[in-house]
Amino acid sequence: MNRMIKNLTYKHIILFIIFAFCFITSVIFVYHNYAFYERPIAKITQTSMEEVTDITDSYDNEDQLFTQRIVAEIKNGDKKGQLIHLTNEYSASGAYDYPYQVGNEVFIVFDKNSKENTNLTGSITDLKRDKYLVIIGWIFIFTLLIVGKKQGLFASISLAVNIILLSYTLDIYVNTNINLLWLCGITVILFTVLSLLLVNGFNGKTYAAIVATLLGTFIALLITYLAMWVTDENGLHYEEMQFLTRPYQLVFLAGLFIGSLGAVMDVAISISSAMFELYQKNKNISVKALKKSGFDIGKDIMGTMTNILFFAYISGSIPMLILYLKNYSPLGFTLSINLSLELARALAGGIGIVITIPIGLYTSIFFVNRMREK
Repeated sequence: MNRMIKNLTYKHIILFIIFAFCFITSVIFVYHNYAFYERPIAKITQTSMEEVTDITDSYDNEDQLFTQRIVAEIKNGDKKGQLIHLTNEYSASGAYDYPYQVGNEVFIVFDKNSKENTNLTGSITDLKRDKYLVIIGWIFIFTLLIVGKKQGLFASISLAVNIILLSYTLDIYVNTNINLLWLCGITVILFTVLSLLLVNGFNGKTYAAIVATLLGTFIALLITYLAMWVTDENGLHYEEMQFLTRPYQLVFLAGLFIGSLGAVMDVAISISSAMFELYQKNKNISVKALKKSGFDIGKDIMGTMTNILFFAYISGSIPMLILYLKNYSPLGFTLSINLSLELARALAGGIGIVITIPIGLYTSIFFVNRMREK
């Protein structure tokens, strides 16, 4: 027993050392990875700000326009180590622009005549955010490991695999003419199988959750598509997709497909785990009792998961809602323009949740009965 505890401690120490090494290495890397970027990067060393003028936009809304004079040190490329003078204009409303601070790292472009002059000038195109993303990502991973331990580790791995799969899928779509829904359908199957098998292992509970997740997701997408076809998509505003060069209806459906998967998978594994736990506690439990317990659990899940979907989708629109209302746009117009797609996504996910409850219940009972026969 003492030897087992000792070995377990050694494993924990080794894992801790591995993760600590990965954390420190990744943080150091993102703080010094300028050479891996093709675009020039500069670190701001000095800023000065002056108010330019009061302005009035096309909607007769008053605003203030500011100009920042920035000095920054170039961190990569053939101009590395030289200072560059940058200009940043931003409005008080901060709709599409914002002020920069000393220490910020930014992507820049040189002025046309700047390269021939010793006094380099240019403008800022974007903020370098990779180090913030890495730190937040590691906090998320450590939280998963502390709470979930072994399952948290596999959840982290499945998340990384899913990110790679989604990126590869989008890359294929951008570079080919393959239908995005077909690509997303294949990706959803891979997401579901890999995620559930990695986190829960090869067992009846996992198989039941996989079947329920796939059926619930595909049926929800089919119902949503039929509803859009019958209503001729009245009430849906695609203004936020107006810059796409691909069919935005198809892109919207693909996003809806991927978005509803998470909620459906959560419901499916919750129902499946509950059914198998009840069976493990009482192997003589009747199918009728399992159904009753399953539907009771499903009713409790239904309301909370639907609210989670609603808040998750709506939260992303809060900045635009505030911006529209701050500029005195009518409430009805503001809500219809900014929330139509989010509400459609939330409703589609809600349909998937409701459908998955009976599907997950009966699928779990099927696998439970198979276990009884063995």
